[in-house]
Amino acid sequence: RCISSIPMLDLVDFQWKLGMAVSSDSCRSLKYPYVAVLLKVMDHSGQVKNKSFEMTIPQFQNFYRQFKEIAAVIETV
Repeated sequence: RCISSIPMLDLVDFQWKLGMAVSSDSCRSLKYPYVAVLLKVMDHSGQVKNKSFEMTIPQFQNFYRQFKEIAAVIETV
């Protein structure tokens, strides 16, 4: 198994904001909460790129829980 083929990126910045989709073309009253995430990552050459995505509230809660678990493991090293 070759792990070195996975590109490694350094996390430079992490921003998130809570949003509410209130309507769409097909639905006048949507009321759909979401979390918009913006990551700034630096590749091996030093180039910083923005990566953005949206998650549902349960997805973000799971994402946050996983980061807490990672942080707990790192603290033991």
